Amino acid sequence: MPKFPPSPISPARLVAFDVLLAVEEGSYASDDLRLRSVTLSSRDAGLASQIVFGCLRFQVQLDYLIAQYSGRKPADLDPEVRIALRGAIFQIRYLERVPAHSAVDNSVEFVKKRKRAATALANAVLRKVNRDAVTWPDRATALSCPEWLLRRWQYSFGEETALAIAQAALVEPRHYVRIPAGSELPPSLELAPTAVPGCYRLLAGTAGTLRFHDIGSQTIVPHLDLRPAHSFLDLCAAPGNKLAQALETPLNRVVGSDVSPERIRMIKAACDLVVLDGTEPLPFSVKFDRILLDAPCTGTGTLAGNPEIKWRIRPADFSRFHEKQSAILTNALELLAPGGKLVYATCSLEHEENQDVVKEVLLKFPALHCEKEVYRTPGRDEGDGFYTAVIA
Repeated sequence: MPKFPPSPISPARLVAFDVLLAVEEGSYASDDLRLRSVTLSSRDAGLASQIVFGCLRFQVQLDYLIAQYSGRKPADLDPEVRIALRGAIFQIRYLERVPAHSAVDNSVEFVKKRKRAATALANAVLRKVNRDAVTWPDRATALSCPEWLLRRWQYSFGEETALAIAQAALVEPRHYVRIPAGSELPPSLELAPTAVPGCYRLLAGTAGTLRFHDIGSQTIVPHLDLRPAHSFLDLCAAPGNKLAQALETPLNRVVGSDVSPERIRMIKAACDLVVLDGTEPLPFSVKFDRILLDAPCTGTGTLAGNPEIKWRIRPADFSRFHEKQSAILTNALELLAPGGKLVYATCSLEHEENQDVVKEVLLKFPALHCEKEVYRTPGRDEGDGFYTAVIA
């Protein structure tokens, strides 16, 4: 019989599998996917994105099915094999427009090239995959979310909200852009206004020069009540979306800062930019009327767009971030002018990073108090989850 050359792995799937392998080594999916997709067509880049984020969102379900079909624990498989099996099962079960044979052939070919001895196993497992309904063994598998996280959210927000948060993390997030008041809407885009002034859902078209800016994130800056005469400090400002939103108000003096020289280069705002570590005493001789502290955090409010966080964080991370956040907030409040206002925000849902930080730090500043606290939770509120505290 004539020998045919092996089927090539599609560029989209090759990128997706390599990104997923990199994520297992500690990379962030969005960053790695952006770098590896530059040579892909828009169609292939879209498929690669679907596979990467889909596998990460539904990882527990996919691993459960791997175990059922193979009789082996996914953790005992080589990473290349585990990734290829997850990728194929996700495509077959969740991407209805993808032909099953294409998903299977590409994944088997990937295993053949990376872990040839496991080719027969991969082929045997994937020939069993179908789209039949599955009765998941527990809620952690049904929601593809660690049980310990579900219990935390249930304690903090109640069972209904906790389940809604986990369910929202399984849905591809909508895209939002910001268009300041008075600006013309781009005619090439199909946009829908939201309840947040200046925030629009992107329904069709590519954002182009517009930045994606989540609706939850766009609710933070209005709490500052900015006025033209104000001086303003934005700590932890990169990548600059909130800073750009603040600059829609013509302010007296504006300073943006971040600890990372690489990240601060992402900021395109027309203002003074400073590289500094907010956990150290801040090098300013003046005080500011308004300060925004969008603190570094675990990001548990952003699981729809950053699903690897579900599998990466541990309970000890919350106290570790708490210490850093408390130090930055303490230093920031030292620079708040009399009668000024500071907004502390995180995209975390965890009390250690939110109200616990504010309460602890305010004990050092008896003249200040928390005027307002706001939680946005995925599934109940549109967009990512955020905590906001207004201190004055």
